[in-house]
Amino acid sequence: LAAYSCVVNFPGSRVPELRVDINISQNGVYPPVLSVPPRGQTVNVREGGIVDLVCLVVDGKPRPPVLWSRTEKDLLMPSGKAVEETPDGRLSLRNVSRDMMGSYRCQTAPYNGLNIKRREAQVQLNVQYPPILDPVFQDVRSRSTLEVILRCTVMRSSPPQTTDARWFRNGKFIQMSMPDLKEQTLKLGPTSNGTYECRVSNSAGTSTCRFNVSAKPYNAEFYFDTPNPVRILKGNNYSYNLQWTQREPQATDKIIGYWLSVQKNGKILQSKQIDLRGIEPEKGVLLSNTISDLKIPLAYEVRLAPITTFTAGDYVSRIIQYSEPYTYPRSSDHVCGFEDERICGFSQDRSDVFDWTRSNYLMQNPKRSANTGPETDRSGTMEGYYMYIEASRPRSMGDKARLLSPLFNVSSVKGPKGSRRVPYCVSFYYHMKGKHIGTLNVLLRVSSTPPVDSVVWTKSGHQDADWKKAAFDISPSGPFQIVFEGIRGQGFEGDIAIDDVSITIGKCKQENTVANAVLIGGSSSLPLTRWLTFGFSCCLSLLYR
Repeated sequence: LAAYSCVVNFPGSRVPELRVDINISQNGVYPPVLSVPPRGQTVNVREGGIVDLVCLVVDGKPRPPVLWSRTEKDLLMPSGKAVEETPDGRLSLRNVSRDMMGSYRCQTAPYNGLNIKRREAQVQLNVQYPPILDPVFQDVRSRSTLEVILRCTVMRSSPPQTTDARWFRNGKFIQMSMPDLKEQTLKLGPTSNGTYECRVSNSAGTSTCRFNVSAKPYNAEFYFDTPNPVRILKGNNYSYNLQWTQREPQATDKIIGYWLSVQKNGKILQSKQIDLRGIEPEKGVLLSNTISDLKIPLAYEVRLAPITTFTAGDYVSRIIQYSEPYTYPRSSDHVCGFEDERICGFSQDRSDVFDWTRSNYLMQNPKRSANTGPETDRSGTMEGYYMYIEASRPRSMGDKARLLSPLFNVSSVKGPKGSRRVPYCVSFYYHMKGKHIGTLNVLLRVSSTPPVDSVVWTKSGHQDADWKKAAFDISPSGPFQIVFEGIRGQGFEGDIAIDDVSITIGKCKQENTVANAVLIGGSSSLPLTRWLTFGFSCCLSLLYR
């Protein structure tokens, strides 16, 4: 009903302009007809396949393109767009996945300048895939002669109708007589152990539930935090205290012992059976065995397997290594200045993000961050050591480093009259200088399953440029460790240091005299203290020889 002109000008050119005139009359325009081919309203395709969704414009002038979208408003097209345009109404989908399944809308694009109602239709896409089963794999352990029920559940399936369900044992078909083919009941015995498979099929494919059925006991789990496991013997030999726990000891037949072997370069040097003498392992309770006749300083591979009356479990292995045992002057006292590389039996926590670092003035990195961290140890000497956390990259805010003290066995010490708990005094020096200082926590870790940690002291933020002393009492309910936890702050000027850690029996005193201070690898600002410490250390050396 109108005339349209399109004019393009080319100033300074031989062709001054180009012009196209279009006349549209009422007789030349009529609305389109949109149709879906027969059997095209519902399209079935297997997952991973290729499919075309088709909406044809069979009439109309001018003929418009076709726009595709999902009928659900929140869903996008497989291309990631909300609307996808096709010139011929054919939408091609490749590598079809189950999240593409659903209803698709096709509609004609609008006419520019013409008030013609848009036509639309819908196509349903069904993506077929094999059954989704639960469980995919399950390790089933049980006592001998007990009934075991294996269940294979169909969670989802497209199409939902299953065509077949079969059970196999060790790859061989089992004749099924029960009405529910997805459940198998058996009595566990020597001939019924093995791998069971339930294979469920539909028209799109087959999926499998797999069960490993056995009366074998679960494997042992090594304990790696045994304090001072090495003991030096005569003739350049040493022994190692191996500790472990038993995983799910009640799940199978009674465990009567363990098979232990010690190997070096693939050669078995020791092999023996550890008899539990009628004592059944308990979940979370440590078991131990001392391995003797090991040569200093060699490392060995140790293999351990549980044994029942009928069978043996799988081996687990670990490497044991020689390390110098650390001896304290008294089992009740422990004062550490970190002067020895063995840091008085302290250890790094394996579950934290990073470690504490031993350092002194002479070892400091020239590129170490300024305005944070101590220049010297607590005594002010360049040679004295301390432990600190480095806050520079790659550390980030909230990263934790934990330093664990040796294990203190409270049960070996008697408490005050009327009390079963023994008081201990914990004292140390700390250095927290810098605008990005995070937090220093001291935790009391009481041995249990799992270990119980409780915060007994904490400081956060800048605390001045000098070393400061902290002291407090604890009354642990059982064997315990003291844990120093450094938490990185907002930036790199956040180094935290500790020194001269003391853990002694009895409540903290206001002032400790020089005479009762015993330093292990520590130092003091008083010359007299240094001489007393040196003299006492010499006496200890003579006594131990």
